[in-house]
Amino acid sequence: MCSEMKHRGPDDEGIYLNTPGRGPSAALGHRRLSIIDLSSCAKQPMSNEDGSVWLVLNGEIYNYKELRPGLESRGHKFRSHSDTETLLHLYEEHGVECVEKLRGMFAFAIWDDNKKALFAARDRVGKKPFLYRYKDGRFVFASEFAALLRNGEIARKVSDDAIYYYMSLGYVPAPMSALEGVNKLPPAHYLTLSESGIKVERYWELDYSKKINISEEDAAAEVKRLAEEAVKIRLFSDVPLGAFLSGGVDSSCVVAMMSALSAGKVRTFTIGFEEKDYSELEYARKISGLFGTEHREFIVKPNALDIVGMLAERYGEPYADSSCIPTYYVSKETRAFVTVALNGDGGDESFAGYERYQAMSAAEKIRGLGLGAAARTAAGVLPDSTDPKDLARRARRFLTNAGLPAAERYLRWVGIAGDVKPEWLYSGDYLGRIDTGGPLGMLKPYTEDKSCPDMLDRLLKADVNTSLPNDLLVKVDIAGMAASLEGRSPFLDHKLMEFAASLPASYKIRGGVKKYILKKAFSGTIPGDILSRRKMGFGVPVSAWFRGELKGMLAETLLSKAALSRGYFRQEAVRAMVESHTSGRKDYSFQLWAMLMLELWHKRFIDR
Repeated sequence: MCSEMKHRGPDDEGIYLNTPGRGPSAALGHRRLSIIDLSSCAKQPMSNEDGSVWLVLNGEIYNYKELRPGLESRGHKFRSHSDTETLLHLYEEHGVECVEKLRGMFAFAIWDDNKKALFAARDRVGKKPFLYRYKDGRFVFASEFAALLRNGEIARKVSDDAIYYYMSLGYVPAPMSALEGVNKLPPAHYLTLSESGIKVERYWELDYSKKINISEEDAAAEVKRLAEEAVKIRLFSDVPLGAFLSGGVDSSCVVAMMSALSAGKVRTFTIGFEEKDYSELEYARKISGLFGTEHREFIVKPNALDIVGMLAERYGEPYADSSCIPTYYVSKETRAFVTVALNGDGGDESFAGYERYQAMSAAEKIRGLGLGAAARTAAGVLPDSTDPKDLARRARRFLTNAGLPAAERYLRWVGIAGDVKPEWLYSGDYLGRIDTGGPLGMLKPYTEDKSCPDMLDRLLKADVNTSLPNDLLVKVDIAGMAASLEGRSPFLDHKLMEFAASLPASYKIRGGVKKYILKKAFSGTIPGDILSRRKMGFGVPVSAWFRGELKGMLAETLLSKAALSRGYFRQEAVRAMVESHTSGRKDYSFQLWAMLMLELWHKRFIDR
């Protein structure tokens, strides 16, 4: 199992075995990416002084330095300078409540031999993964599917419902996985396992219902203070670190703060495309020049898909966010120079940076006025386009969905199914085995949450609990760790997120300006044209690639005998989608990419 995760920890390996004559036995394995305390004293699995408690940790505890003195004063003896040992003694002192005192990104498991029990937990927003399977009194866990399956006891049986979620959203949401019997520990949850069974409980959740009374100036100042604090504690490292720089608002703010807090030049890394509509290189260059960073750029070309097989292996279940390709490439190139890279992830979900937030609010007004039918009629007048970034196409999409109920409308915005009807795409046999209402049911509790009177807060809460941990953070963790690079996200600091959640919606979007309070906080630091430019997003020109260099690969994979016989899709529908897209009549890039990754996953994990 450890050998399958060497990329996650290329520096060292450790194994602990406890095989008593009676009672539960335990085995813990760890692959180490050495970042804090590079000595052998920080090796894992790590035990307490008498060897009765053992820990494996994936991630970083950023506040370990402030926690350590209190533990030393209580008599705990330290033999390393690592964050791991601080967590170990914190558990001894506080038990399962130790997780509430942590500030960081983590997935860990602690075997307590005195209690004959396992305690495991995952960080508040889901930066680090934790997969497990519990059956017949045997518990197996790992950070990645390939490692979990090397255990040898897990049947590779596909979950039909999970595949429908995947084809609707582009990912399989926790706690389910693509394999029956395998679960993901959800973010902000901990798990306890003893001879009496298993229990999973939530320990943290953002509260959007309680708003504070604060002026704009004070709110902006506090946002900046908390952000700077979040960056500062993420600069602790015994190995070189740098930053991903897209030239967008969030990564620019992170680089600005790093530059102010660092003694030397900050190293920045940017990915781009030959297709100008998808490339932000010029903006990244501007920020790099402004803050005097040591800057490097990399270009992704269509032959980048040479590595999709490897990525399918690393993700371990179907995953349809094509931006994992540039994320992996920038991580790989960055790893040649540094071991840790800060990023701007999470700024959009806390401060409202996505266009869909404004679109949802506008659609609420249209629906409230009873103009949904008129909007659909207007949509039919607009020309359709095969360019995902075409303005008329986006307007058509907005007007078509404006009259729908909130959850259904939001699913159209965040999902990948588009206007493809299930009865046209899926086989009758497959539709008879699944619950097609699952993805919509997942979003409804958020869009109808009465504790959040403002729709914007409902959408932010939905994203923080669904697409952020299940899509964005999975992408960054797996792609980064595939290159043995650790990513740190200051905007995902839970103290900053809690403060943002307490701010009124009008501080996040005002007068058409998204991320209003964040931009106000950094208005004197980041150039106005960077703060005001439209969000580009981290898209990949897959649509054009499928009509050009990758046309043959697409047809060869999806129209193969094996792919067509899986039983999920109507064969006629698959052929029609491939032909319509490659001929340029219609854009099915999102759906075809999802089907491509599904087939590659089948080949590596199910057929094998």
